[in-house]
This record gives sequence, structure tokens and C-alpha cells, in this order.
Amino acid sequence: MSRAAKSRAELFEFLAELGIDTTTVDHPAVFTVAESQALERDMPGGHTKNLFLKDAKGRLFLVVAQSDTQVNLKALPKSIGSARLSFGKPDLMRSVLGVEPGSVTAFALINDRDQQVSVIIDARLTANETINCHPLENTATTNIAREDLFEFIRQCGHQPTIVELPT
Repeated sequence: MSRAAKSRAELFEFLAELGIDTTTVDHPAVFTVAESQALERDMPGGHTKNLFLKDAKGRLFLVVAQSDTQVNLKALPKSIGSARLSFGKPDLMRSVLGVEPGSVTAFALINDRDQQVSVIIDARLTANETINCHPLENTATTNIAREDLFEFIRQCGHQPTIVELPT
């Protein structure tokens, strides 16, 4: 039996329960890093791109990278100890992370109740004091302190792994 994915409001309730302050800006839907470049100029902090990946052995990964990091998918398996990687299918993303394509975010880990996804954080992103992520939908961006984002990830039952991503 599948469980309903958490909503944006439920995400914010959970963050408040954890004592985590965030700032959210609503905007037109963005589906690509290129479309979000205007937002990046106006919002401080590191901006993310998120890759939902599945390896040849069926393991799932969420790579949270700085928006301008060019991730080399052929070299990435060696860096994270996985088999050959490909993008996870939209239906798998919906069932595991509870989000639509274009809305993948570290905050979607709130929906991975069975801890199926390994979380990989781009080392470059950790240089930012605050990080910007979609709050489960691509019509808004939420700014969160770096350490608060890591705490959120841990409270969702995941251990973030910081990796120098191959480019």
C-alpha cells in the first residue's frame, strides 16, 4: 500500500518541528537550471540541481549538486561506489520521492520513508552557508542554512555523503 506524499505545507510543518528556519520565494515553474538562472541572481546562497539516479544493481541515488557543476555520469560510479548509473524513471521518482520530474529536491527525502535513496552532496555546494531547494514543487525556492539542510536529511533517516563530484 503506497503512502501519500507529503505536501509543501507538511514539509514546512516538519521543518518548524525541527526548529529550522527557512525563507521561501514563490515564482513561475522552472524545469531546468537554465530557467532558474534569473532566480539565482536574486537569491543568495548555493543553488542546486538534483539528479535522481538508479544504478545497474537497482540502488537509488539522489545527487544534490551546485547548479553549475557539470556532473560526469560515466565517472560518478567510481566516486560513489555504485554500478553504472542512469536516470531514474519518473514513475519510480514519484513512488519513492513523491515528486514530479522538474521538482526533484533534497526536501523530497521526507517522502523516502523506507530510506531507499543514498544521498550524495556535491562538495562544492557545501562551501555555501545557505542552500536553495524547491519545497517539493518547482514553483518556489526555499533557502535553508547548510547545516539545517544536513540535519533535515538526517531526520529523514538518511546520512548525506559529501563527494567531490567528477566533472
